[in-house]
Amino acid sequence: MFTSMKKIHKDKGAEPTEFEETVAQALFDLENTNPELKSDLKDLFINSALQVDVSGNRKAVVIHVPYRLRKAFRKIQLRLVRELEKKFSGKDVIVIATRRITRPPKKGSAVQRPRSRTLTSVHEAILEDIVYPAEIVGKRTRYRVDGSKIMKVFLDSKARNDTEYKLESFSGVYRKLSGREVVFEYPITEA
Repeated sequence: MFTSMKKIHKDKGAEPTEFEETVAQALFDLENTNPELKSDLKDLFINSALQVDVSGNRKAVVIHVPYRLRKAFRKIQLRLVRELEKKFSGKDVIVIATRRITRPPKKGSAVQRPRSRTLTSVHEAILEDIVYPAEIVGKRTRYRVDGSKIMKVFLDSKARNDTEYKLESFSGVYRKLSGREVVFEYPITEA
């Protein structure tokens, strides 16, 4: 049975939504029609997909992939995102590894939770996944007079061509996933 359902594996046997099925079908079509991605996509699948409204008329497609497959997806991410953005015209595609946040251990408990399962660690990792082709070179947290705070994230200028048109989508997706306000910028280089 070679169908698009092979490309999506939900937790606990849950049924995929209609949008997740369309993303899985797009991956299946890419595997069958694109010869350069065929061998790389053969063993890859996704956990879920959702559509995020970024601004007035822009939308972003967020694809969650299993944590153990994130390195395999990273190898082909630039080509895969380019092809998926052609299929979902007008939508930015962002690939994120599925991570789990566990609650802090109860007082007096001998069980330790791994650092990678803390809220802060997961949010940092999501931020790095969102901007993937680019690297984060700096962060600043700005506290406003009214008590709100906003984080500025500076991206490496080398990947400016690949990511500049997506900066608004990056901040919208991060706001949706973590509830935090972020502004993405490129550092100003002095000539």
